[in-house]
Amino acid sequence: PTTMPLVKLFARTTLTKAIPLPAIQQMMCDVWGTKPETTKLILTRVDDWTEDSFNEDVYVDIRAYGKAERTRDFVLDGMKTIQKNLKDEHELVVNVRLETYDGERYFHVPPPN
Repeated sequence: PTTMPLVKLFARTTLTKAIPLPAIQQMMCDVWGTKPETTKLILTRVDDWTEDSFNEDVYVDIRAYGKAERTRDFVLDGMKTIQKNLKDEHELVVNVRLETYDGERYFHVPPPN
C-alpha cells in the first residue's frame, strides 16, 4: 500500500502573502524524499486562532509514516529545512509540527477510478 504524507497548512484569511502549494509540495518532496503523487498538501484559511508567542503566518501540520530512517534528528532537521526554505523563498514565518504514525494502523480508501 502507498502511504501518503499529509501536510495541512493553516493560514489566517487576512494573510496577504502568497502560499504557492505546488512549489511548497515540491520542496517538501525534496526534503522528505517523497513524490508529489504521494504527498498531499491541503490549505485551510481560518478566521483566527489563539495567540501565542510564535506570530506565525502559517501553521504546518504534517502526518507521515514512521520509517526507521526517519529518526528524530532526521525529522527535526527536515522540519528546520522546511521552516528555513519557506522563510527564504516565500517570506513565510511558519510553525511546523510533525507526527509519525505506525503503518500497521494506517487506513486509506481513495475514490474509485
